[in-house]
Amino acid sequence: MSDFRIEEQLADREALRRVPGLSTELEDITEVEYRQVRLERVVLVGVWTHGSVEDADRSLAELARLAETAGSVVLEGVTQRRSVPDPATYVGSGKARELRDIVAVTGADTVICDGELTPGQLRKLEAVLGVKVVDRTWLILDIFAQHARSKEGKAQVELAQLEYMLPRLRGWGEALSQQAGGIGVRGGPGETKIEIDRRRIRAQITRLRRQLRGLERVRQSKAARRRRSDEPAVVIAGYTNAGKSSLLNRLTGAGLLVDDALFATLDPTVRRGRTPSGRHFTITDTVGFVRHLPHALVEAFKSTLEEVAAGDLLLIVLDGTDPDPFGQLQAVRDAMRDSDPHGAEIVVVNKADTADPDTLAQIRREIPDSLEVSALTGQGIADLLERLDQRLPDPRAAVDVVVPFERGDLVSRVYTVGTDVCIDHVAQGTHVRAKVPADLAAALTATAVD
Repeated sequence: MSDFRIEEQLADREALRRVPGLSTELEDITEVEYRQVRLERVVLVGVWTHGSVEDADRSLAELARLAETAGSVVLEGVTQRRSVPDPATYVGSGKARELRDIVAVTGADTVICDGELTPGQLRKLEAVLGVKVVDRTWLILDIFAQHARSKEGKAQVELAQLEYMLPRLRGWGEALSQQAGGIGVRGGPGETKIEIDRRRIRAQITRLRRQLRGLERVRQSKAARRRRSDEPAVVIAGYTNAGKSSLLNRLTGAGLLVDDALFATLDPTVRRGRTPSGRHFTITDTVGFVRHLPHALVEAFKSTLEEVAAGDLLLIVLDGTDPDPFGQLQAVRDAMRDSDPHGAEIVVVNKADTADPDTLAQIRREIPDSLEVSALTGQGIADLLERLDQRLPDPRAAVDVVVPFERGDLVSRVYTVGTDVCIDHVAQGTHVRAKVPADLAAALTATAVD
């Protein structure tokens, strides 16, 4: 028997393999939440092209969490073993028909594919299944659209959605192929509905890009002011739901939203912290990453990546309870590849209080400089602050001056931002010895009593 035939039999055996534990269909449809909101009922499907069975199951399990975050009820999850996705229907025409039977039996109204589909694959798979088909990219974009709060965040998500949608516009029935023209339609007679949609989308994309350029100038101006303060910048990056916001709260007492959900934080948030030696620093919480993050989102959220690149110290936060923390680390580094962060890096393993000891031991072996913390209990936070003290750049200058009594404002700033502060009052004024930012050192020197 040829190797090709053996591979074909193995592929058939693994085709549309049910993934245990993914079905979350409600047993009792009289539950209040179910009756109040009619959630989409979805079947997940993934094409397993490389790696182990565990890798394939883990990817589909993450897709299930994404679907639930978007408000769906996951009825079934299946995978197919193939060397590459089918160029026509993603899972292959025969297996697509089997998937159609699964959809019919479960009563699903949507199929979510664990990959990014071409416009042709989406159209042909929908024709076979008879229900709506979305891919991983559109699912993530939908979640981002639900969670974006700031003006810039909303514009970034809308831009990514429109750029994704533009090549995928397709007509359903006669409604989208009718001729449109007359008053109010700039395309004039003969322009189809789908062409009008494309033109409107392109106009909206142009408008959003112009709006984002304006917002970018505002953000860069704020960042420049922070840099002029000479306070070092810490940036938190990491996998979604790894506990980045919880960690920022623990380090600064910021009180940010903490939610056990994917992509709870989308907009960069800046707060101030203080090291054990008294040094101030800014710390920025950024959007979380996932495996196979859509390129459109990486491009749209370049403001987040710019925050990462501009930081003096990067904290990469991993979820210690995840069975594949090294996969998380790789996904984060893949997403940041084009941002070229120039600061030092510390890998922080969060949720260490509930993590598997064997997993933590493996991380220690592979990443000896990593730190284990629990943002929930405070475990390891003191060690992390000490590490920040050691690794953050120190732009402060030592001063030993006598400041006139009428410049109490400068002395007040020394108390606020200085370290190793020693204040004495002498006849000529206030004797100040401290380490302070360069701009304050210059001001103190300029007003000092000879």
